Amino acid sequence: MTPVESKAGYAYVLLAATLWGMIGPLALLAFQQGLTPLEVAFWRATLGALLFMIHVSICGQWQVHRADLPAFFFFGLVCVGLFYGAFQKTVDLGGASVAAVLLYTAPAWVALLAWLFLGETLGRIKILAVGLTLLGVLGVSLGPDGMTALRDGLWSPAAVGYGLLSGLTYALYYIFGKRYLNKYSAATVMVVALPIGAMALYPFVTFHEKTFVAWTALSALALVSTYGAFLAYCAGLRRLEATRASVVATFEPVVAALVAFAWWGERLGYLGILGAALIIFAVLLMVRAESETRSSCAPR
Repeated sequence: MTPVESKAGYAYVLLAATLWGMIGPLALLAFQQGLTPLEVAFWRATLGALLFMIHVSICGQWQVHRADLPAFFFFGLVCVGLFYGAFQKTVDLGGASVAAVLLYTAPAWVALLAWLFLGETLGRIKILAVGLTLLGVLGVSLGPDGMTALRDGLWSPAAVGYGLLSGLTYALYYIFGKRYLNKYSAATVMVVALPIGAMALYPFVTFHEKTFVAWTALSALALVSTYGAFLAYCAGLRRLEATRASVVATFEPVVAALVAFAWWGERLGYLGILGAALIIFAVLLMVRAESETRSSCAPR
């Protein structure tokens, strides 16, 4: 892979993380209009599926080999349906800060799974970057107001269990992507997976009447944080190792915190600022380490 391709990979994943960072603010806007978390998740998957259907209809990317259909079904059921449900359940039981911390155990899961199934190395730099990322997410999510989650006992076994499940199922995005994105476009993957995920969520959803603002929030979630984000993520994942991509994607809670500050005046606090700095440092560490590795391997 050329240095230009590698840099483009980081740029694409950072773009995806930025678009994913809008999920919280847009979902909160929908909640304020009377929608429940599972209904928001269902409509995000359904409307996102419609966008990908339009995409593949124009580009002609429908075909999936019969032998790969079980893997696509697994991806839709687990990485859309179960992931969305587990994350929202964590929010319900433990609150948004607990859910965010446990969701972003994903880089650790990805590092382990990529080592086991993809043959990626686990060097000291990667382990350090993953550790800094976990600490950074903890700081961003718990400071300043998230510390009340610890005082109020919201870290219950059930909340922790659902949260770790959300982190694991989110991590499987990266493993699945490295396996199949060389064979299929992002649109082909999601046009199959999203409807399966939506159908898995449907029995658990209570539907409500929706205002214009609610539909606007849901449409933005589908267009920006599902369609646009996944296209950018897949473009980046084709160019990066799974572990590197997962660390870079943890820029998402930093974006969410900045949007929350601009939109609602929510403060990061000193702990949040330190956490954001650790995440940014971990991303730069990954980029620098890859650059040095590529340089040392170049012919002299």
